[in-house]
Parts: sequence; structure tokens; C-alpha cells
Amino acid sequence: MTFRKVNIAILVLAIVIFLLVLHHNLLGLSDFLKRDVADSSPLGLQPIDFIPEAPQRLTNEQNDQEIPVVITASDDRLGGVIAAMNSIYHNTKSNVVFHIVTLNDTVDHLRAWLSKTALKKVKYRILDFDPHVLEGKVKVESEQADSIKPLTFARFYLPMFVPHAEKAIYMDDDVIVQDDILELHNTPLKPGHAAAFADDCDSTANKFAIRGAGNQYNYIGFLDYKKQTIRKLAMKASTCSFNPGIIVANLTEWKLQNITKQLEKWMTLNVAEELYSRTLAGSIATPPLLIVFYKQHSNIDPMWNVRHLGSSTGKRYSPQFVKAAKLLHWNGHFKPWGRTASYADVWEKWYIPDPTGKFNLIRRHSEMYESK
Repeated sequence: MTFRKVNIAILVLAIVIFLLVLHHNLLGLSDFLKRDVADSSPLGLQPIDFIPEAPQRLTNEQNDQEIPVVITASDDRLGGVIAAMNSIYHNTKSNVVFHIVTLNDTVDHLRAWLSKTALKKVKYRILDFDPHVLEGKVKVESEQADSIKPLTFARFYLPMFVPHAEKAIYMDDDVIVQDDILELHNTPLKPGHAAAFADDCDSTANKFAIRGAGNQYNYIGFLDYKKQTIRKLAMKASTCSFNPGIIVANLTEWKLQNITKQLEKWMTLNVAEELYSRTLAGSIATPPLLIVFYKQHSNIDPMWNVRHLGSSTGKRYSPQFVKAAKLLHWNGHFKPWGRTASYADVWEKWYIPDPTGKFNLIRRHSEMYESK
């Protein structure tokens, strides 16, 4: 009787082990099928345009993390966008996807430029920006009409362009990148901070003053402290400002804090009360960002936004410093594709000529003589 019980126990144990092995194998098969289905359409719905074929060098498993880079593209500055994208693409092995925000009249030109050049394998989305979202939020004086472009404010709407990303980079079109964009993307943001910027009082920017531009390194250079609405905010006028041409954004925090609505609120108030400084020399997009992110932003390594290269025709930085910079920014009036700008030759190394012939670099005779 005891021997029979032992046999029964052994049989039950064998059955249990068999069922456990079978269950484990079925779970493994289920996971495999789930991954197979998920991988069959990893990019989801696409906006206006998308190039899904990733270059062979992006197939490394370590680089599977998608790095969203948002950049605006207007037809008269399209060469800048191409140079910026080219410099990023050739300095990284990471899985970068460009989200190019533009207006409808630029889409065909941009698509042709990308598809017929070395950038044809770059992953990108083309997104249309609706200028109507700015109605009642931007006051355009007659003398400012040409300088105020709708795409200037696209950075206020980052979650709309990359709705499923947790983190994204925004950059102006007048930059080139000389290092791996992954490092910029990995910029640490403090808890509760929705964005990181490069402060205007950092070691690289503070060495040089912008002549004739007023005090553009602190809040009083951008906001009118004579207005009661500004004074009520209790923001120190001497607080260091920051440059919004490069933004590393925590989009989860951005949406949680409703940053876009906050920015729109101050845009609307400015239309009614004229809160911005009358000596404003920087971007008209800067003042509302300064208000919303007052002492509530993290810092970008200053070498990732070496700016003011477009503030004058002179060379404010040494060639050695420019070579060491991780990102060069030609903010100011003198763009490397147009007027004579410092280190335009460095920028031009990344420029790809327009195959349609619509966009051409402007080079002055004086610059040509100097190069001889």
C-alpha cells in the first residue's frame, strides 16, 4: 500500500513538472508574438511625410532609443535646416528622428531637398504648423511685420509635435552640431523641471557684450519692469536670462504643468499690456519663456550652445574654442548662409547645395577678397 502511494506521488509530481514546463514555453511564445506584432509597425501613424528606412549603422541594439529633434523650417532659411540636420546625422550613431515643423508652402521644396541628397536616409517627419493658433496672442507692429514669423513660436507647442515622447530636443535652424546629440539629449533635468536651457551668464556667453543691444543678459533686458503686471511677479530684474534657441524638454512634465497654456497666457497679456521691453534685441519668443520658467529650469552645458556667432561680422571666439564647441549657434542678424558671419566656413562644411536651385548662399565681394 505504501509502495502504491509512492508511485502515485511520483506520477503527480511528474505531471506538475510537465505542466510547469509547458506553461513556461507558452509564455515565451506569447512574448515572442507580441514583440513580432509590435515591431511590425514601430513608427505608428505618420504626419505629412516620413522616411522609415533607418541607415544600417542605426541597427545596433544600444541605439534603439529614439531621440526626437524638433526644428522649424521656413523657405527662406531652409539651407540652415539642411546644414543642422546634416551635422547631427553625421556626428551620431543614435536613432535620431527629425520632426520638421513648417508651413504648407515649404513642404514640397523640403521634401525634394531631402530626397535627392545625402540626407535621403535620414528619419524624419514633416509637420504643418497652423498660424491660426497665434491669433490674439501676437501683436505685430508695422515695422516688425517682416521680423515676426509664426514658426518662431512653434517651440511653445512641443508636445503637439511629439505627443508620445517623454523627452525631446528643440533647436533653431541657425546651428550646427559638432558632437554626439545623444549627450545633449541626456542632459539631466531636476525633478519638476519641464525644460533645460543655456544661461546667458554662463562662462562662454558672459565674456562678451553685445554692443548696442542693451542689457541682454538679464530679465530687465526682455521685460518692462515699469508695468505693474511684471512687478507683481516679484522676479528680480537682475536674474540671468537664458537662450531658448536650444531646449531639452521633459514633455511629460511640460504637459503636467500645462506649459503651453501658461505661455499663451503671457502672450495674450502682452498684446493687451505691452509687457516686453522696448529695447528687446533678442527673440520675441524669449519673454514669455523667461516668465514661465523663472527659477524653474535646469541648465544645459554651455558648450552645447556656443552662441552670438551671428551678432557681428567679427570673430568673438578663437578658432580653437570654436573647434572644441559641441554646438555652434549663429543667433543674431548675420546668418552663415546670408550676410557675412563669423566662421561661416565652419557652417558651410555641413551645407548641402539645393538640388532644385531655389536656395543659394549669399557671399559678399569683400568676403571673397578676404579669402584669397
